[in-house]
Amino acid sequence: MNSDDPAETLRVSFNPLIRPYLVLSVGWALIITIVLIPIAVIWFSGVGQWWARHYYDKLECELGPLTLRFRKGILFQVEKTIPLENIQDVTFIEGPLLKHFQLSILKFETAGQSPGQAHDMRLIGILDARDFRAQILNRRESLKRDFASRTTEPAYRGESVAILRDILVRLDEISQHLRNRQ
Repeated sequence: MNSDDPAETLRVSFNPLIRPYLVLSVGWALIITIVLIPIAVIWFSGVGQWWARHYYDKLECELGPLTLRFRKGILFQVEKTIPLENIQDVTFIEGPLLKHFQLSILKFETAGQSPGQAHDMRLIGILDARDFRAQILNRRESLKRDFASRTTEPAYRGESVAILRDILVRLDEISQHLRNRQ
């Protein structure tokens, strides 16, 4: 997965231990509701393993030069493409159960993200998640630097000044037109 070339698309792999983690975490959630214990029995008798295997098989994530794309889900598949410039932060999350399964969660915080979408912005079980997080943030910073260098070039500044002058002329025309109407 190591790639320093920002033009290269990087496809990540997921830890197969995500399957037993998912079975246990969903099963535990069913058990603690008490009412759903009968469903938990069905879950642990094979449905959970089937679901976790298919969920794992559908997981995809790739980091491109400008975007991060991931896909997950079985019945309801979510495919999300996030422009790197919109990523504000990538949070690395671990806990006792996650550590036991050698897993971690990457949570993506994006500009303009509404609170209801936060659950769609999490990926569990990426191999070498710390390295992948660093690569995402490095590519994002590289994009910011490239943009900053382009916008400070003299040709770009001259073009911007010309556009602003055109806007000023149009505003003067509108202002004159409004004065004439009074």
